[in-house]
Amino acid sequence: MELTNSEYTIQGVPVTQIVEQFQTPVYVYDADKIIQQIKTLRDSFSGVNLRIKYAMKSLSNLSILKLVKEYGVDLDCVSIQEVLLGVEAGFPKERILFTPNSVSFDEIKEAVSLGVVINIDNIAVLEHFGDVYGNTVPCAIRINPHITAGGNAKIQVGHIGSKFGVSIFQMSHVKKVVESHNINVVGLHMHSGSDILDSEVFLMAANVMFDCAKDFPNLQFIDMGSGFKVAYKEDDIVTNIPELGKKMSAAFKEFCKNYGRDLELWFEPGKYLVSESGHLLTKVNVLKHSPAAVFAGVDSGLNHLIRPMMYDAYHHIINVSNPSAPKRVYDVVGYICETDTFGYDRKISEIKVGDILSIQNAGAYSYSMASNYNSRFRPAEVLVFNGQPHLIRERETLQDLIRGQVDIFSEVEIKTSEETTTSEK
Repeated sequence: MELTNSEYTIQGVPVTQIVEQFQTPVYVYDADKIIQQIKTLRDSFSGVNLRIKYAMKSLSNLSILKLVKEYGVDLDCVSIQEVLLGVEAGFPKERILFTPNSVSFDEIKEAVSLGVVINIDNIAVLEHFGDVYGNTVPCAIRINPHITAGGNAKIQVGHIGSKFGVSIFQMSHVKKVVESHNINVVGLHMHSGSDILDSEVFLMAANVMFDCAKDFPNLQFIDMGSGFKVAYKEDDIVTNIPELGKKMSAAFKEFCKNYGRDLELWFEPGKYLVSESGHLLTKVNVLKHSPAAVFAGVDSGLNHLIRPMMYDAYHHIINVSNPSAPKRVYDVVGYICETDTFGYDRKISEIKVGDILSIQNAGAYSYSMASNYNSRFRPAEVLVFNGQPHLIRERETLQDLIRGQVDIFSEVEIKTSEETTTSEK
C-alpha cells in the first residue's frame, strides 16, 4: 500500500475505490508483493537446488495457491484437506509435501494414495508406516532439533517440550526402525518456530540436520522449514534473507560435497510470502470516549483477525480516509462480545465515524484463522493483480451460517414439561 498525493493505493488502485466496490470488512491482497517475496527468496540462494514450499496454512485461498504455483512455488500441507485443496489448485502430486501431526493413520493412507510426499514426526507412526508400506513408499522424517527460536512462545516449536518432530536424542531409535522395516527415507525436515531474526539459528539447525543425514544414504532433500521474520512496524527488525541465503548456500554446498552428491534444499515460507501483501479494511462504526481511552470501534473483530488477541501480535493501523490529518491516540477495538482490541494507544490520523482503517500485515494467519464467532459472517477476499482488483471469495451470508445444520424440530414436536404433565393427567 502506497501513499501518493494524499491517497492510499495498491498497484495504483485507490483503496477507497476498492472499498466502494467490495464494501467492508474486506481482506485485500497485493499480488505484486507476493511475487516480489518469491523473487527475493529465490535470488538470495546461489548454486543450490532450492525448492520453495508455500506453507498454505497461512492463506489457503485457491487464487493465492494458483498464483504461487505459476511462479514455481510448491506446497507444504498439514492436513489432508489442505492436500486436497492443493490438488484442486493444480499442484502436481510430487510438488506437495504432507506434514501432519497427531492425525489418524487413515489420513496418512489417503495422502499416500494421492501420491504426495509424506513427512512423519512420530516414531510409532514411522513403525506403522514401515509395517504397511516397507520400502515401497518413500517418506521424510521431521526432526526436533531442540533449538528454541521464534517470537511468541505459542509459535516456538523446536524446544524439547514441543509436540512436533522426533527428538534428536531419539535418532538411534529412528535408525533401528528404518533398518528393521526397510523404510526408504528420502528427506529430513525441521521447523523451529516463526519470527526468527538471526540467520545463525538456521545455520545451527542446519548443522544438526547435516549430522543426522549421515545415517540416511538415500536422501533427496533437506527441508529447513521456515520462520522468517517480516516487518510489522516501521523500522522493524527482519530476517536478512540475502545474508541467510549466502551463508546457507555455502554451508549446504559443503554438506553436499561431504555427502557425496547434490541434494535439494527446501524452505517452507508462509508468512514471509503473503503477510505483507494483506490488508484488512474496516469501517469505523463508533467513537467512544472513556476516562481511560478513546475507542475507535470498527466493523470487524477477533472473528476476522485473532492474531492480536492470541499472540499479542502487533499490526500497524492506518486511517485510509484521512491520511494527512493530525495524529490522535486511539484504542482500535472490534464488535465482538469479548475484549478484541486490534491496537492499544495507537497514534493514528484523526478518526471520524465512517472512516476506513487498514490493519496491515494481514495476509498470513488472518483470514485462514477467521471464524463465525458471535454468528458473524466472514469477510470477502480481494486480490489486486495486474492493476485490477478481483473478488476471490464472496462475503458470507446467513445461508452460509446455517448450511449443514439440521433442524430436527421441523419434524419433531416440542413438548414443554407443563404440556407433558397436563397430557399425562
